Amino acid sequence: MADDGRLDEGTETAALNEVVAAEHAAVWGYGTVGAALPEDARGPAAAAEVAHRDARDRLVAMLESRGADPVPREAGYTLPFPVLSAVDAATLAVVLEEGVSAAWVRLLDQSAEPAVRELAVEELGAAEVRAVGWRTSAGRIPVTDAFPGL
Repeated sequence: MADDGRLDEGTETAALNEVVAAEHAAVWGYGTVGAALPEDARGPAAAAEVAHRDARDRLVAMLESRGADPVPREAGYTLPFPVLSAVDAATLAVVLEEGVSAAWVRLLDQSAEPAVRELAVEELGAAEVRAVGWRTSAGRIPVTDAFPGL
């Protein structure tokens, strides 16, 4: 934020990089999710990985167009718990979606450009839709979050 309390491009760029970092983690994490699912149940994990990869690539292009350096992906990420079953995989997917949702909410709060806010709302909604499916698979109740990312 600028000293006058108004949002600026630097603040927005930092928040964009936070989302890139969250999307990197989600792309990596969905490899673990898919590996723990039976082969005939991997479709949603593969689709989610593609969605996160696409979102990440779009953000990287946006940052590069601003002359900013996107945060690089890490060599590996620490899982929050062992993933030993399909329920564990679905639970990890929920964690991944909630993580990107929090980053998208922060971007929504810090964005200065309407196009960036629109992208944040779109991606936040998509993450919550995916999370609902994974919460259902994990047996979590409630399956919806009234305020995703908060």
